[in-house]
Formats: sequence, C-alpha cells, structure tokens
Amino acid sequence: MTAIRFSASRRQFLRTAGLGLAGIPLLSCAASLPGGSNDEQLLYVGTNAGADAESIFLYRLNGTTGALTRVRGYRAGANPTYLTLDKKRRYLYAVNETTEYEGQPSGGISAFALPRRPTEGDLTLLSRQASRGGAPCYISLDAPEKLVLVANYVGGNVAALPVQPNGGIGPATLFDQHQGKGPHANQTTPHAHCFLPDPAGRFAFSVDLGTDTVYGYPLADARLGQLRPTVAFRTKPGAGPRHLIFTPDGRRAYLISELNSTMTALTYDATQGTFQEIEVVSTLPADFTGESYCADVHLSPDGRFLYGSNRGHNSIVVFAVDQSSGRLTPVQHESVLGNWPRNFTLTPNGRMLLVANQRSNNIVSFRIDKSTGRLTPTGQSAEVPTPMCLVMR
Repeated sequence: MTAIRFSASRRQFLRTAGLGLAGIPLLSCAASLPGGSNDEQLLYVGTNAGADAESIFLYRLNGTTGALTRVRGYRAGANPTYLTLDKKRRYLYAVNETTEYEGQPSGGISAFALPRRPTEGDLTLLSRQASRGGAPCYISLDAPEKLVLVANYVGGNVAALPVQPNGGIGPATLFDQHQGKGPHANQTTPHAHCFLPDPAGRFAFSVDLGTDTVYGYPLADARLGQLRPTVAFRTKPGAGPRHLIFTPDGRRAYLISELNSTMTALTYDATQGTFQEIEVVSTLPADFTGESYCADVHLSPDGRFLYGSNRGHNSIVVFAVDQSSGRLTPVQHESVLGNWPRNFTLTPNGRMLLVANQRSNNIVSFRIDKSTGRLTPTGQSAEVPTPMCLVMR
C-alpha cells in the first residue's frame, strides 16, 4: 500500500500532515438509527485534524432535545474539512485541505462507499486523487452526479473530476486557473472558495474570495471536456465573496462575503447564468466595532429565512426573506456559544440548526422557531476537535 503524503495547508489553522487512507473504516449519515427514534439522526463531522489523529467523527443527534452523542471517531486522513454526499446517500466525497499531494502542489480528494446499513459495516475507500490546487476547501456534485466539483483556495483555481460507475473518482480532467487580485490584504492572489451547480444543472459557479468575482461555467461545455469561465457577478472591491446558495425555486441566490461581512441578495438568470444585485446588507449589528469574518450561509427548507455565520462576532445572523422581492430583514444575531463558527447546517425538517465552532472545539445545537426563524439554544453541545464541516442526512 502506498501512503499519500500531504503537507502544509492554508492559513494558520491547517496543519502539516500526511494522508494514508486505504482501508480506513468510516460510517455514514442516516435519517434514523435502526430500532431508534425517528427523531434520531446521524451527523458527519469533518475536521482540521492531522493524519495521525481521528479526523472524521460520527454523532447521533436527538431531534427532540438537541443532544449530540458521539458514536465513533475515525482516522480518515489529514484535514477532511469539507464533505458532501450523493443524492442517494451511497457515497461520501471529502476534500483533504493540504498543499501537497504526493510531491505535487495540490490537496487531495477522496471518495468512499457507504455501507447499506449506516451503523453496520465500514465505509470503503474507492479512490483518491489530486485536487489540482493547494488547499481544496469546497466540494460538490453536478446535477447528474457525473462530476465532482472542487474549489482550491490556495491554488486559486477550480477542477472537475469524473465520477466512475462505482462511485469512485478519476483524475481531474477539467481545470481553470483564476486570475487577478483585490484591494484587501487577503486578496493578493485568487482564492476559490466555492464551486457548485445551479438548481437547473445548466451552470456551475465558482466564488473567488481573492478577486471579488463569481465565475460561471456552462456545464454543457464541461461535459464536452472544457471549463470556459464567464463573469457571472462582481462584488464591491474588497468584499471577499465566499459562499453562494440558491433559493428552492432557483430564481434567486444569496452570496455571503467574508471580508466586509455582508450578505448580497441576487436575482438569477438561469438562461444566461448571470446574477443581478437586489441589495447588500450587513451581517453584523450596527454597534459592533470589532474584527469579524463571515463563513457559511444556508436557507431554511421553505426558503423563508436566511442564516449566516460571523467569525469574530461569533454569531449566527438570521434574516427574514421577502418572498416577492427577495429582500432581507434582520431578525436576530444569536451567539454561537463558542468561538469561530465555521460551517453550520439545518436539519431536513428545519427544526434545528447545528454550528461547528472551530476554535472552541464544540458543536452547539439550536431550536428554530419555524414561524419567525429565530434561534434558541437547546443547552446541548458536544466537544469535537476543530470541527469544520457538518453533513446530515
């Protein structure tokens, strides 16, 4: 067996580590546990841990109390900081957010098969490939699940890897290097931070924090073997756009920007693959004067409320979404009861929100008032080393 070697990753939060993945056992997420309550769900937690430590964890969430119970931890390789599942929950795909892969200036991508019964059997490593750029930080699948889409933060580029019939991935066949920079100190080079398809499956969009640009890629071109970018949207210089999310009907989108702590409401032209600004609003309270950086963004399942994470202010901002205009009304800034909220997720029924606090090493659960969108702490939390990504089924 050949070990895969990775080295230092982006920013001060990622460690120098090696990655040896073949034969490492993992478990999957599932809607409920066999013989358990229908309110019990399983949660994957991706972390910033090194190859010699447990780096992916499995937790059980009690959907009534919000309690999180650790099921197992796994030595899953270095820095599996972002995860995604296929629609049928047969496969798990993970980035390995490092800057060296087998001597190349690249991170890694790993594909795993899930066991048929989520609590029985191990997850099987199917394949592993270079991401074609340093510190991959986002991974998704195109609509027909034929391509794995990867954003490389340090590399400032995006790549697409073909999905094999068995769920594994082949070497990256499509690649695009972003160009340019912005006025902020963190924008001296491109920094791709998101790469995901639109709801119609016609375009994929890469959000580049370093160039203040959302790049669009016609997926028809990608399936013909080319990634040809267009400029789909530009933010205000220095905004540092990070993540993008579409409304359930695909007519609008919301873009969270890391460096100026804003949320941009957008209309989406699904024919042209372009966006138009509706408004830009702050994610922070008007009286906040400290340093803060946005991270993640999610909509409630019904699209009525929008949530964003503030690292520094250490809060989740809640907006009500006007269904006719797409405009946002601030509802709440709720403390995450921890430090540096990276990723967060909502349960499929929209009743709870879970936050991964990277620097305080904890995951905290909140109840959601479905009529107002407001968050209330459940009083439950779990200690997890450097939690970075939460994926629930």
